[in-house]
Amino acid sequence: MAPVATNESAPVRDAAASLKAAKKEEAEEKIFNPFYSPAIADDGDTSYKYAKYKPVFRDVKWEPLTNVEVVERGLFADPDKRALLSAAAKVKHLTPAIGTEIDGVDLRQLSDVQKDELALLIAERGVVFFRDQEIDIHEQLSLAAHWGPLHKHATTPVPKEPGLETVHVVYNDHSRRPDPSAFSKLELWHSDVSYELQPPAATSLKLYTGPEYGGDTLWSSGYALYSFLSPGMQKYLEGLTALHSAVAQAEGAKAAGLPVRRDPIETVHPVVRVHPATGWKSVYVNPGFTRRILGVPKSESDFILDFLFRQLSENVDFQVRFKWEPNSIAIWDNRVVTHSATFDFWPATRHALRATPHGEVPLSVEAYERETGRVARDRQVEMWRQQGIEDPRQKGAAKARPRGYND
Repeated sequence: MAPVATNESAPVRDAAASLKAAKKEEAEEKIFNPFYSPAIADDGDTSYKYAKYKPVFRDVKWEPLTNVEVVERGLFADPDKRALLSAAAKVKHLTPAIGTEIDGVDLRQLSDVQKDELALLIAERGVVFFRDQEIDIHEQLSLAAHWGPLHKHATTPVPKEPGLETVHVVYNDHSRRPDPSAFSKLELWHSDVSYELQPPAATSLKLYTGPEYGGDTLWSSGYALYSFLSPGMQKYLEGLTALHSAVAQAEGAKAAGLPVRRDPIETVHPVVRVHPATGWKSVYVNPGFTRRILGVPKSESDFILDFLFRQLSENVDFQVRFKWEPNSIAIWDNRVVTHSATFDFWPATRHALRATPHGEVPLSVEAYERETGRVARDRQVEMWRQQGIEDPRQKGAAKARPRGYND
């Protein structure tokens, strides 16, 4: 004889079902740290136009990276960049310190001469933007490879399409949202994989799908940060080195149940590095990967890094902000800028592909001057010199005066 249901069993069953449904919904809407623990899945829409570029995390193992030869293409460029700029319909500098937008140039059609001149322009301006670019990912990789050997990331996703292991996928849709309790906005500022022995040079990101508004990216100039500092602070920082670490990124991947394709490393780089093409000094630390300054008390390291991190993230005079559109591409020099995306667009989809060439082993001021026989320079002083303006910090120069300033 079948058991007879009692009046009390229906509420119990309903409560259990509700609890199960809530747990399922919570799992489906799992929140994550977007910097160290990337999303595992997507919305499952196979009809999406760029589904072949959706992210996957292939469980493979790679050998540790070793030093590779890099030829700095910017050193071969015409300083006036006549071949590149004469082909443009419009060239617009977006701020005095950083950022240039070029119209009328098809990146697929660049000659090697123009590629070299673009490398120098990116080195000088930090980041250069193009819109309405039909360049595909294979052409984007070819352009990046002109500037250096391509980097393979140890933890972040690659496209579903095979053979694209050197492509970094940026992808977010409604199925995952970042957890604001898991990270701070300061932490999101970074220079890509700065912990590598030879961190990236001119790095490109093309947007395929984006929200109508939101999802902007900001870049901050390490040149401008260096120029902002007093001469005494500049000299102090030039003698320091800092530890850059991949450990947190690897642990974040493991925490999300994702493979780590190459063992994490920690590398020491100069706090102030010199760009080999411009000869300009740039502060080279970032909240994402720089852990401590070596050779000083921890309290001093914490104080100096916090000061530098807040300047690069909060001082708007160092920054440019880009509003993406589909087929926009940004190319920035990871050696002299940091960047951060805004996570203000959920539940919209934002999808982009990145190509990342290695740069040289970072050169300190002392190493650059010893190896090249040239004097490393302050970018802002160079800009003043070109304008016929005396460095106001020198003895006898015009002094800054108090004044009102507001909008």
